[in-house]
Amino acid sequence: MMYHSTSRSQNSTASYTLPQRLFTRREIIPPRNDVLWRIERGAVRTLTWSEDGTFITLGYWGPGDLVGYPLSKVKPYQIECLTSVEVSILPPHLWNQDINTLITHIQQAEELLSIVHRKPIYLRLWQFLVWLSEKFGRDVEQGKLIDLNVTHQEMAEVLNTTRVTVTRLLQQYEEEGNLLRLKRRLILRLPNTRIESHEKNTKKFKK
Repeated sequence: MMYHSTSRSQNSTASYTLPQRLFTRREIIPPRNDVLWRIERGAVRTLTWSEDGTFITLGYWGPGDLVGYPLSKVKPYQIECLTSVEVSILPPHLWNQDINTLITHIQQAEELLSIVHRKPIYLRLWQFLVWLSEKFGRDVEQGKLIDLNVTHQEMAEVLNTTRVTVTRLLQQYEEEGNLLRLKRRLILRLPNTRIESHEKNTKKFKK
């Protein structure tokens, strides 16, 4: 594992030199209760799992977000790297200087929780894709590119549905002209898409 240090010139901890660590894709960030990890580059997901081994995704996090085992009382709890990830290590005496980031963490977790309980699944999946596009997206000519490879199985784990259902609905979004595929990435055609148009299909796609 590689280590190096850097100073942050544009945030509340700018006067400190913070140690950093690099992690590879699918690596688990160590379960330390004495630090928070600020993501500088890459993306992670936080997750737990049920007694039968079913994964339950708790959140997706990217650059600028704080993650860490002190932020959750869920057991078991893991932080999995979805890409190569670079993080800064924040000791407890600096946590109060990142209060706005901690508030954002709570807000995003609650927003994702509200999406998970949307009905029907047709709207739930679409709202999740919109949420991903706002957090990890960038504008391209065709619409909003979700610059993160989330598998159909991972989407199913977030939304409490099946991989088959996710695949079927993604195909329908594509047929409706609301979604495009670019290799393994998805592009949402948000300017031409309205929630009202999805609600016309509600009866057909109740879970």
